[in-house]
Amino acid sequence: MNLLRTLAAISSMTMLSRITGLLRDTLFARAFGAGAYTDAFNIAFRLPNLLRRLFAEGAFSQAFVPILAEYKTRQGEAATKSLADHVANTLVWATLFVSVLGIVAAPLFIWLIAGSEARNPEAFDATVWMTRLMFPYIACMSFVALSGGVLNTWRQFKVPAFTPVLLNLSLIAGILFLSPWLEQPIYAQAIAVLVGGLLQVAIQIPALVKIGMLPRLSINPVGGLRDPGVRRVLKKMAPAVLAVSATQISLIINTGIAARLAEGSVSWLTYADRLMELPTALLGVALGTILLPSLSKASVEGDHAEYSALLDWGLRLTLLLAIPAAVGIAVTAVPLIATLFHYGLFTARDVANSAGPLVAYAVGLTGIILVKTLAPAFYAKQDIRTPVRIALGVMAATQLMNLLFVPFFAVAGLALSIGLAACLNAGFLFAGLRRRGIYQPQPGWGKFLAKLVVAAGLMGAAGWFASAQFDWIALRALPLLRVGALLLVIGGCAIVYFGVLLALGFRLRDFKRLAK
Repeated sequence: MNLLRTLAAISSMTMLSRITGLLRDTLFARAFGAGAYTDAFNIAFRLPNLLRRLFAEGAFSQAFVPILAEYKTRQGEAATKSLADHVANTLVWATLFVSVLGIVAAPLFIWLIAGSEARNPEAFDATVWMTRLMFPYIACMSFVALSGGVLNTWRQFKVPAFTPVLLNLSLIAGILFLSPWLEQPIYAQAIAVLVGGLLQVAIQIPALVKIGMLPRLSINPVGGLRDPGVRRVLKKMAPAVLAVSATQISLIINTGIAARLAEGSVSWLTYADRLMELPTALLGVALGTILLPSLSKASVEGDHAEYSALLDWGLRLTLLLAIPAAVGIAVTAVPLIATLFHYGLFTARDVANSAGPLVAYAVGLTGIILVKTLAPAFYAKQDIRTPVRIALGVMAATQLMNLLFVPFFAVAGLALSIGLAACLNAGFLFAGLRRRGIYQPQPGWGKFLAKLVVAAGLMGAAGWFASAQFDWIALRALPLLRVGALLLVIGGCAIVYFGVLLALGFRLRDFKRLAK
């Protein structure tokens, strides 16, 4: 399997997801702006999204995929199918129970997360209503995460990568076709989240049937717990929950802090976060997706050289693309926010207040993406405790930085804390790999990094100069011209960066790699 080609295929699907996501966010900003009710939706979606990361995409995948790969390599497909059946049964029943609990206790959860919403009783009631409606989304996503783990282990990457598009399309449909008919238009987004979750489940089924791995669920909620493989997954998942929850809990705390700042702060932070998700998903998530099964296979087979070489390839490719992404976002923050969101109810003040967190996020973008590449190196060896200890320390560091930055930078301080904490996380993960001898860097890293710094520096200067030639707020009256100007700036940055790299001797073939 050509990993570079596979990465390109996954990234193309992820790009489609992020393009539809940006369209969704543009329409959302135009229709709803940034205020009490947009804050209400973002707070309401934060809690089920946190649990989705814990039960589904994050902790579960990190624990499940290496064990599934081990079963497939050593025990055959019959045992692997049995494991998938029992894990699916346990996971789905557990998340259904949590969904019921969340629906019942939603007012308490929302009060704990963002007590200041109670100052606006109508917004508080809206938050509770939307939280209750969206809680079952985590049960849908737990099945989607299991399906993605199975399909990725079978090297079927396209369906899992395409799946998020369906949520975006559902949210877009909610904005365009449902919200005008509702007394409270923002409720359309909560309804669309639930519909999008069901659509994401539906698309998995044909792909699983095709490889003979569609899980069979039982009416017995605890039936799967008798399987020793399930108990192994749960044992590995417990510390993984702590690792993933450290980041997510920081986000929840940050949401609570933002809710106590100026009205609209939660939304400003969310708009910036949405833009940061584009390079994070295209690079970090895509690389982590293809690296974890390959690293797990190399670990099971005891091929240490292949393991280290795969990781070295992933780190080089990450830095090659993450560094210019970070510099580019930092110098074009206002153009990006203005071009994508400055329509309808989204004001010039909202542009300025969203651009600040975006620049702050960019400071730590390389660290955020590196964590997505480095963490699978531990998970593939079924070592989840090390990332847990690091993540817990990083969570504490994040909140200490909040105490320092928020009084000076307001909502941008929250983003800066997250970005710098991600850099700390990446640094500790890298040090752990080196200390244990798991990763041995291949020759040429010094020259490689020097060339990247030169190219990214020149690109940043060009992007800053080009951005300063346009009045991005005034161009609201000419949206097509503003889009064209943004594309011109981004295209120019790309030409400068890759042109300098080519002049310095970089070639695409140097990054080709075949997985054994």
